[in-house]
Amino acid sequence: MTTSPSPIRVLLVDDHAVVRAGIRQFLEQAEDIQIIAEADDGEKAKTLISGYQPDVAVLDIQMPKETGIEVTQWVRANQREVGVLILTAYDDAPYVMAVLQAGANGYVLKTAAPREIIRAVRDVHAGKSALDTNILGVMMSQMATVRETPSAEKLTKREIEVLALVAKGYTNKAIGVQLGISDRTVQGHLAHVFNKLQAASRTEAVMRAVSLGWLSSDLEQMNSE
Repeated sequence: MTTSPSPIRVLLVDDHAVVRAGIRQFLEQAEDIQIIAEADDGEKAKTLISGYQPDVAVLDIQMPKETGIEVTQWVRANQREVGVLILTAYDDAPYVMAVLQAGANGYVLKTAAPREIIRAVRDVHAGKSALDTNILGVMMSQMATVRETPSAEKLTKREIEVLALVAKGYTNKAIGVQLGISDRTVQGHLAHVFNKLQAASRTEAVMRAVSLGWLSSDLEQMNSE
């Protein structure tokens, strides 16, 4: 007798009850996603994350008491195993960059189709980056200034190979299989990449490498391979 895999345990955080209800309705239509708790402000979110240890926390940005950015920073400092997906109406460059620098695993707009948001939850849970295609242009223009100040230490050939696979959505385990190296070695390469590029997340590292001309800028194609 085979057992079905455990559902992805999601904490949903948004200060608008109607919005939460709508998001919950379509997320729970996916058989592999379970909403385990809800919060309407940042402080409650932190309490529930500590208590429930969700697989993925879906956060809005602008919320009472603490913002989604502040909650993300707290998660990265205290609950690193929890994936963070920002689900917001804001596509402004300062918000996008602040969220990625805080260490969020994904950034999706509320205007996205339900299937895209469901896929983003699954991607974050799988250790991939989830980035709304509508904000790629915003990020590229914001990070273009990095190209003008190429002070970042050059990545090695192997580090670029690892980061290219990260850009395609590969997990550490899949990268190891592809390159014939161990998970631990992949983690070591990514640690060096993050340090050299001063990046706090996989997505931010990819975007910085693209802005420096070290990776292809056709991220949409890369993520669909």
